[in-house]
Amino acid sequence: MADGADTSFLDAQVLARLMAQPLLTRFPMEGTVSGHHKSPHRGSSVEFAEYRNYVPGDDIRRLDWRVLARTDRFYLKEFEAETNLRCYFVLDCSASMGFAGKSGTKLDLARRLIATLAYLIVHQGDAAGLLCVGTKTVFDIPPRRNPSHLQTIFKTLKKAAPHGETGLIPALHELAEKVRRRALVLIFSDFFCEAGALLNCFQHLRFQKHDLAVFQLLDRMELDFQFERPVRFVDLESAFSLVTEPAVIRQEYLRQLHAFLSKLRAGCHEFNAEYRQAVTDQDYEKILAGFLVERARHARS
Repeated sequence: MADGADTSFLDAQVLARLMAQPLLTRFPMEGTVSGHHKSPHRGSSVEFAEYRNYVPGDDIRRLDWRVLARTDRFYLKEFEAETNLRCYFVLDCSASMGFAGKSGTKLDLARRLIATLAYLIVHQGDAAGLLCVGTKTVFDIPPRRNPSHLQTIFKTLKKAAPHGETGLIPALHELAEKVRRRALVLIFSDFFCEAGALLNCFQHLRFQKHDLAVFQLLDRMELDFQFERPVRFVDLESAFSLVTEPAVIRQEYLRQLHAFLSKLRAGCHEFNAEYRQAVTDQDYEKILAGFLVERARHARS
């Protein structure tokens, strides 16, 4: 990285450990240069894919002469073409992402996860871009492969601030229509919006054949709801507030939360989108290591 680059979201030791495992896609990608991700197109590489019949105009160097000798028929060998990856990071910058528990804000964790993954992606020869979404799209940085492009991403992550209601749903539909070539889309949000509308976005992205992974960022206080005294709960994205006794509403709150999380997970499974939950008190390196290893396992299967 260039001298003077902002590396406040990076840890050199973590990067060194994670770089041993490349980020792979679960589905074929379409890129502009050769790389190590499977492509939907056939080409030349070391991995044999299948035979097909010869047609006039085909390159005779790809004829299988042994098959010709045995069958007296002309067959061509086809191989898996490999391509590079374009990754779009989508960061929810709505006010709820600024909720701060004992381990910092959800936005802080998202910044670190995105910065680390962007570094890994660019340094394996792929392209990374960033979309920051508040009430509307705040920043839109197209994917590039140049290592100097990382500095633009890091500066933008530092500028991103939690504010207003979430505009994630319209932004995701717009992204699905805008990005025509297959890409990897990684979404970082607490997903505090209507589940049905959100899952429609995921379905839209998968319909366009994008490889989709969602990171739901939550605070331990939101998951456990361990409040003892009367508390004023304030909606960070509106003027609504409620003073209540936590013990009275805890059981219903947890029931509603678990129902929402179950619906989100089930929807991701239905549309073949990868779901990962990230809690602010977790080690971000373990979150990323699990993500990378699981993708490598899927790519080998």
